[in-house]
Amino acid sequence: MVHDAHRHIGVLPAYPFYGGPPVNPDITARATVKQLIADLDREGTERALVIPNYGVPDPAIAFSFNELAVEAAHSDDRIRAGLWVSPRPQDAEHTGQALALAGETGVRALKLSFLLGGRATDPACRPQLDRIFAVAQQHGLIVHVHTSPGAASDIDEVGYLVEWYADRVPVHLVHFGGGMSGHIKLIGSRFFDWIERGKRVYTDLSWAIGFAPVWLAREIERRGVGHDRVLFASDQPWGDFAGEYSRLAAAAGGGELAELVFRGTFTALYDRRNRPNQSNQSNQSNQSNRANQSNPDSPSLIKE
Repeated sequence: MVHDAHRHIGVLPAYPFYGGPPVNPDITARATVKQLIADLDREGTERALVIPNYGVPDPAIAFSFNELAVEAAHSDDRIRAGLWVSPRPQDAEHTGQALALAGETGVRALKLSFLLGGRATDPACRPQLDRIFAVAQQHGLIVHVHTSPGAASDIDEVGYLVEWYADRVPVHLVHFGGGMSGHIKLIGSRFFDWIERGKRVYTDLSWAIGFAPVWLAREIERRGVGHDRVLFASDQPWGDFAGEYSRLAAAAGGGELAELVFRGTFTALYDRRNRPNQSNQSNQSNQSNRANQSNPDSPSLIKE
């Protein structure tokens, strides 16, 4: 039984990606809560954070799936909902409607991406970013941020959100940097530096390049921090549940790290709303315990 920290609901229209004919690459997308629950049953997924599907360059479609994600959370206690929000000023009205759902039962996250436009350091986006993170703090939610390579949401840009907001709001970096440069920057130092500075930063390794999960697991053991900051995520329908599970299970092994990656950290982060400072105090204690124990690409296809 596993806990999946990032998957989608909603079926997108066909779109002519990369100048080709209209296609539907997300072939396992689910249109109904019943279909989603059937997938969870088949996989053995005990808990799941469900986020609106997106992929075509029309944010209104992703926004339209917010109520479906909330319905899923209301329908089954195994499911937690993430809401699609946008930092772009032109999406302010839709984002306001999404944020109005932040107090709904089962809502645990807000999801944003810059792949539909804008960037973290764009002054035009800052008011909406402040608004999104303020609502997340008010309701004890986690903010999910896409970290794709070669686009405006590369880890260098997204890193500003960690610097600005992760002292008071947990930030989940989806795809662990999104590619070679992001993986190396994060595992090489940045991810661990943020943790040691008290930043409430989390990640999943969906879509990660093959070397990254093993290297990250080794660095966690060597440094004695980060055990409770990594979650399993399938990214269904854009990811492959069986493949993502097998790759991460091989890297994490069968001990305490695997228990946290596949179940424990999800429970701590998503089964209840976060309280201010509670996570920081817990993480600082965990980091101290770890340290003691260790001492004897293209934006044409836009997805999460």
